[in-house]
Amino acid sequence: MSTPQNFVKFAILCLVWGLTWIAVKFGVQTVPPMLFAATRFITAGVLLLAWALAGKRRQKLERPDAARLVVVSLLMITLCYGPLFWGMQFVPSGTAAVLEMSLTPLALLGFGIAFGEERWNGLRAFAMLLGAAGLGILFAPSIDLGDLAGGNAMIGLIAIAWAAISSAWGSVLAKPLISKYGSTRLSGSTTIIGGGVLLMASLAIEPHSAEMLGTLWEWQAVAGWLFLVIFGSLLGYSIYIQLLRDIGPAKAGSFAFVSPAIAVAAGIVFADEPADPQRFIGMVLMVLAAGTSLFADDLPGLWTRNERTLSAKK
Repeated sequence: MSTPQNFVKFAILCLVWGLTWIAVKFGVQTVPPMLFAATRFITAGVLLLAWALAGKRRQKLERPDAARLVVVSLLMITLCYGPLFWGMQFVPSGTAAVLEMSLTPLALLGFGIAFGEERWNGLRAFAMLLGAAGLGILFAPSIDLGDLAGGNAMIGLIAIAWAAISSAWGSVLAKPLISKYGSTRLSGSTTIIGGGVLLMASLAIEPHSAEMLGTLWEWQAVAGWLFLVIFGSLLGYSIYIQLLRDIGPAKAGSFAFVSPAIAVAAGIVFADEPADPQRFIGMVLMVLAAGTSLFADDLPGLWTRNERTLSAKK
């Protein structure tokens, strides 16, 4: 973590994206999930892109970058949220959460190494294993392996796994574009393009999605939608794009070890969910994993400096 400012951004991202789980839960109870996500992304994208174009930085999008932008948008938005929501029809939510959130930082690190954006070390490997174990402990009470029988469940698991891989792949590919065109413009462009394709998929696949576009939603869905637009996308997604550029995919992806803990804590406070001691153990492990991942590059140097200082004193 290079600067205190980045640490503050990371903390805000974890908090905001941890609370979005409740907002999504309120929305998808009455609105088709893909439609709910698509309209959120399109609205936020229009606002972000308008803000970016109103600024001084208006560099023309080059043709090779335009193709890369479309690929990034599809990977980060359409091919992530579409399969994720579809797969969750056949997989218990606890199992889906463990699979998707465990794979996200692993995939970000893997693609980061493959594209030369990250370096492998033992501390990061330890952080990934610790975080995955924490996730398993946190969601173990809600995992029901008996619900995974049948072909649809296996296809659902594959879809959820792909969602994590797709998002990570797109995140790593996005980093050069963020540095070149700015985080606000990239945030707006990817959410508009990805959300637009997701909306078309919703209208083609989800029952009653066209009808719901012209219907007044229940206030819980509207409240959740507004929270996701303002905090989940305008604030959270924009910060995530900035962190991809400033601290790299692996460190930015460590939010996946903190946000679920915040989501469970919010569920305990606001939704009367059980406060099992096991869950608190999982939370502690996940926070430790995130901290280890964030400072994995700094800890070896700090250890060496301390050894030199002790040797000099002797």
